[in-house]
Amino acid sequence: MIEHLVFLLEEPSAQDFLSRILIRILPKDVQVHYMVFEGKQDLEKRLSKRMKGWIRPNTPFIVMRDEDSGQGKVIKARLNKLCVEAGQPTAIIRIACRELETFFVGDWAAVAEGFKNPALARNANLAKYRNPDLLGSPSVEIARVIKFYQKREGARKISPFLQFDKNKSNSFRVLVTALQNLFPS
Repeated sequence: MIEHLVFLLEEPSAQDFLSRILIRILPKDVQVHYMVFEGKQDLEKRLSKRMKGWIRPNTPFIVMRDEDSGQGKVIKARLNKLCVEAGQPTAIIRIACRELETFFVGDWAAVAEGFKNPALARNANLAKYRNPDLLGSPSVEIARVIKFYQKREGARKISPFLQFDKNKSNSFRVLVTALQNLFPS
């Protein structure tokens, strides 16, 4: 039985996001630990050391990073190599296609609910949002419709309303499925 779960994250907004969706996925007795880094370079530089320093055995690790303008498969392979070197070959690595906001653009109803603006839900009908994983910069897309959009505030407001089964972002659904598979009901 899993008692602890460790997330290694590129940025604080990922923790804001996860802390709000995990309450709907994880059993209540699982302790979640977040290791938040200062960007992708810091994550990759210190990942192995932080994993090696973890003292609780049988703890699953999940590494989450934005793809940004890189290639997801290359990034995942590089992170996997670091995990193997740290003695954690079973670590789960999830790449958010482009950036965390891809998950939000995949569910405009959640954005509308989070920002208390029902009109935002209509964006779901626009062709460019049919596959949010292909968008160049989802945070820019959100900032176009929400003035003064901030990543952490957005994660806090939107995440509680994200629908796991209706989100159009494949990378979001893959992340949720990986988490659900750790704790089958």
